[in-house]
Amino acid sequence: HSPALKLGQKLNEGKTKQIFELADEPGHVLVQSKDQITAGNAARKDQMEGKAAIANRTTSCVFKLLQEAGIKTAFVRQQSEKAFVAARCEMIPIEWVCRRVATGSFLKRNPGVKEGYRFYPLKMEMFFKDDANNDPQWSEEQLLETKLSLAGLTIGRCEVDIMNRSTVAIFEVLERAWATQNCTLVDMKIEFGVNVSTKEIVLADVIDNDSWRLWPAGDRSQQKDKQVYRDLKEVTPEAMQMVKRNFEWVSESVKRLLEPQASGRVVVLMGSISDTAHCEKIRKACGSYGIPCELRVTSAHKGPDETLRIKAEYEGDGVPTVFVAVAGRSNGLGPVMSGNTVYPVINCPPITPNWGAQDIWSSLRMPSGLGCSTVLSPEAAAQFAAQIFGLSDHLVWSKLRASMLNTWVSLKQADKKLQACSL
Repeated sequence: HSPALKLGQKLNEGKTKQIFELADEPGHVLVQSKDQITAGNAARKDQMEGKAAIANRTTSCVFKLLQEAGIKTAFVRQQSEKAFVAARCEMIPIEWVCRRVATGSFLKRNPGVKEGYRFYPLKMEMFFKDDANNDPQWSEEQLLETKLSLAGLTIGRCEVDIMNRSTVAIFEVLERAWATQNCTLVDMKIEFGVNVSTKEIVLADVIDNDSWRLWPAGDRSQQKDKQVYRDLKEVTPEAMQMVKRNFEWVSESVKRLLEPQASGRVVVLMGSISDTAHCEKIRKACGSYGIPCELRVTSAHKGPDETLRIKAEYEGDGVPTVFVAVAGRSNGLGPVMSGNTVYPVINCPPITPNWGAQDIWSSLRMPSGLGCSTVLSPEAAAQFAAQIFGLSDHLVWSKLRASMLNTWVSLKQADKKLQACSL
């Protein structure tokens, strides 16, 4: 438990949380959950003892997972059992809803679509936060024409596209994480805010068991989310205990989403110690994906027996391994490794200006039966290894997915700045 914080004025209070200024932390707020559960725009409302702590644990774990992946969020830290600290944001009054499976209100608005219809790609919808009008569905055109201005940022085409693309990435990261628990993420809603300090759009508000539908084993009859509460014909103490058990199951399961599913490593074999600088770039890039990386020196030409001994050492402990062969001039290292192991081998030769055009052929033209790939950039070689591990480790996959998103966002923002300069 962290020491008590000095609270400033209450900035906002919703159905399930309160938000306070932090007197000693300018630019930060405290988000305090409440023991209240609601449905139908608060038409149904009940106290559920312990819900605040359950919701706070769930949200904190989800935001940690997304932040470790590289998604920009307002979350700073879990402060106490019922509260977390976040960057102060001006909230964009839009709920972004992302759907993989058709159910709920989508079926009512789209008669003829059967429950269980799967969306490829994901189905995106947005709803304007307006309790008096029951949060009407909006189009992108309505959002653009409203010209919302928050924390000095006008919400235009660039910002709408960033939120749209970010929602898809966030859903896919969480969908992949929940799949490790044999649980289908059916749909979810999220909100964005403009960080008042950085003027960036970030994922804000909360993501807890009110935010999504979760179907273990893809079976709606086993649903664990707030829909169970919505579906109650009568709210009884026994029914509320069932709802609470579902929420507790989610808060316990979500902790496991932070655990890697498979350990793996990259082993970089260099033909000469002079290639160390090239190899260190590979190791640094592997670290950004959370993948351990070891460097070894061996020459397949000058010491093939030692090369094969090192190979056997890494094959013998059962840890999934990707070998990266770094050899200039004539690359015997990659082909020899590829011909003697079933583990993936990536050639990453340190090409020099003088003989590079000729040397590269020893990495590209292989005898039959060899399957090593060739990637010239050290960072790209590490990325390729990460993509291999990402097939079985959702945490590595999520870092790759967030990196794709952040690259796209940076290009979008650069284009916006260039257009502004041109005007």
